[in-house]
Amino acid sequence: MTLIRSVYWGGAPFDFRQTPKGTVEPVKLRTADFRDVRGLLWSPPSPKRGALLMHPRVDFTRHYAIPRLVDRGYAVLALCSRNPNDDTDTVHEELVLDVAAGVTRLREVVDRVALFGNSGGGSLMALYAAQAAKAPEARIARTPAGAPTALPRVALPPADALVLIAAHRGEGHVLTRCIDPSVIDETDPSPTDASVDMYATENGFAEPPAATSFDAGFVTRYRAAQADRVARIDARARSLVAQQVAAMKAMKDPSFGARPFAERQAIERARHAQHVMVVYRTMANLDYVDLSLDPSPRGYGSLLSERPDLMNRSLPGFARTVTPRAWLSTWSGPSSNADLTQTLPDVPLPVLSVNAGRDLEITPMADHAPIAEALAGRGTIETIEGAGHYFEAPPGADTSPHVEALMDVVLPWLDARG
Repeated sequence: MTLIRSVYWGGAPFDFRQTPKGTVEPVKLRTADFRDVRGLLWSPPSPKRGALLMHPRVDFTRHYAIPRLVDRGYAVLALCSRNPNDDTDTVHEELVLDVAAGVTRLREVVDRVALFGNSGGGSLMALYAAQAAKAPEARIARTPAGAPTALPRVALPPADALVLIAAHRGEGHVLTRCIDPSVIDETDPSPTDASVDMYATENGFAEPPAATSFDAGFVTRYRAAQADRVARIDARARSLVAQQVAAMKAMKDPSFGARPFAERQAIERARHAQHVMVVYRTMANLDYVDLSLDPSPRGYGSLLSERPDLMNRSLPGFARTVTPRAWLSTWSGPSSNADLTQTLPDVPLPVLSVNAGRDLEITPMADHAPIAEALAGRGTIETIEGAGHYFEAPPGADTSPHVEALMDVVLPWLDARG
């Protein structure tokens, strides 16, 4: 068994292996809040339809879906968000503006636009589609951290369809299930509460690669302890935000200018302080090692590792470093607005959701069932049996049968909708 899964050894597993036909144009767009976002526009001659690819942090400019989309006549704008490869300060209510810039750019060259949300891009694209469908005054006015958003006062051009590929409920939901509740001290990754340590043999953990079978009582205690840890981090994030807000109010007080410089400087420093929280040990989902808890044909371990018991103590993982506002907007299950169970009921577009049958991170009861319930029969749901999360090719291969099977579902569905 390997610490880092072999799927990553040959490069990004979500990159295409064969270059699309047609042309490619580097694109730099300016968002409504004056941020630059960059990407690549892959295009066939005279396209009439378009697809927008984006993830909150991952670079999808060489995404595996691009070649077949271009071959079918789609202009594909593969756009990086304002936070490429780093989600330390990712606020979804701001990323919506990045998606808007992409839709606006595609509307300049095509008649119809499909939002293509893969993995964490699914909850982002659905959040955009839901907000674009609302009257400006009904959109999200404040982030979960309490800051005003630009959404009620900017243009959010609608798309025509939403495609979800291997999408989970939302990043906050994922983290709530994989955060390690046995962390005792948020400033030190080593001390552990053994009573809720899923990787302790006394709690049932078996030596890998043998599958573990956890006691039902332990599962209940563990999930409750995970929710408690998330709530504690939520409280910490809100406390840090409150310190900034208090400093902002002090600066607006009419007497502020009369204070001694040292006092004013201290308040101004508090106003501009940028705290970064370290969230240790976020690779501890019970489903990684007990395959009976949320049954599926998946294998042992996490999306990143065959030994999550070891990588849980290492650097890779979700939300390792995060600002308070990004935690609340992106990684907090109770606080984030980027949750498909909340957004899909407000999405008026045709929706296609395609699951990967052997996904290691996205499972039937935790994700597929809530998404289906949120769609309430309005969408089309398919599963590519045997596919991993990235629909990746076998090692060394230039083509992936699972990507081909995926696109054999996606393209006819899009064609049927214009």
